[in-house]
Amino acid sequence: MYPYTIAQWLFFFYFYCFFGWCFESAYVSLKNRHPVNRGFMRGPFLPLYGSGAVMMLVVSMPFQSNLVLTYIAGCIGATALEYVTGVTMEALFKVRYWDYSNQKFNFQGQICLSSTLAWGGLTILMTRVVHKPVEQLVLGIPTGILTAAVSLFTVCLVADFTLSFQAAIDLRDILIKMEAAREELERMQKRLDVIIALSNEEREVRKRERSGRMDELAADIEERLLHMKEKIANSVSAYPEGIKEEIAELRIKYRLSAENRKQLTHFKDFYKRQMLKGNPMMVSKRFGDMLRELQENLDGRKEPYKKDGKDENENAG
Repeated sequence: MYPYTIAQWLFFFYFYCFFGWCFESAYVSLKNRHPVNRGFMRGPFLPLYGSGAVMMLVVSMPFQSNLVLTYIAGCIGATALEYVTGVTMEALFKVRYWDYSNQKFNFQGQICLSSTLAWGGLTILMTRVVHKPVEQLVLGIPTGILTAAVSLFTVCLVADFTLSFQAAIDLRDILIKMEAAREELERMQKRLDVIIALSNEEREVRKRERSGRMDELAADIEERLLHMKEKIANSVSAYPEGIKEEIAELRIKYRLSAENRKQLTHFKDFYKRQMLKGNPMMVSKRFGDMLRELQENLDGRKEPYKKDGKDENENAG
């Protein structure tokens, strides 16, 4: 058994949070060929690694003399922790911070066989190699200094976690609002289809492939509104007065929607931006298109839709 005090357990947790952040950030940075501050939090902490390390120590306690049972306990304990953490985070934030869907023998994309087997090996490495020098280091720290250090780390970690949690909630709310905005654009698009069909514009009645992306939906609506505006300007009898008024209302709705879309996808909050940057593999089953659009806008890979060099609001007005 491990005769550690609460302060020592906390220090181990914080140490392995930091160690995990170093490992994960280095791996992802090399993979993406640019620096990535990996993880849910903005400080150099990955709580999943700290929790996993403490869990490995705890589940291996009864089996310290048996290598096979230590391996099996690590596989089961770490996989359970990873699954519960992943499911909880997805339920809260509507996104998945890691995804094993492309791995063989995965379950709900949250866990997979290869990861489970790796956890067992890491448990043996942790308990038999890594932890021994760390343990000696911590046991050699005077109680007063250790308590002060743990208190400082606790304040920093709690403050960082609070801000990160709020940023994750804000991102979730942005995705929900983007989904509502997309549904509004789809309703506008369908109404424009009806107006075009009623005016017998065969060229415009052709079926178009529907897109789930807001920017492409907006581009299609903008094109139709611009076409209608030009037709009304060139022909007094292009549409009945009631339809003209409805088109004018749709243009106003579109301008408001465009402004709302811009505010949702081009935010400047540090924590929300860093959360997207620090989790490049983040996915969402329900809000996948909206999440990709946020990531593209953040990376500068996707510019706001323009036509003939003009801003979308100018064309729609």
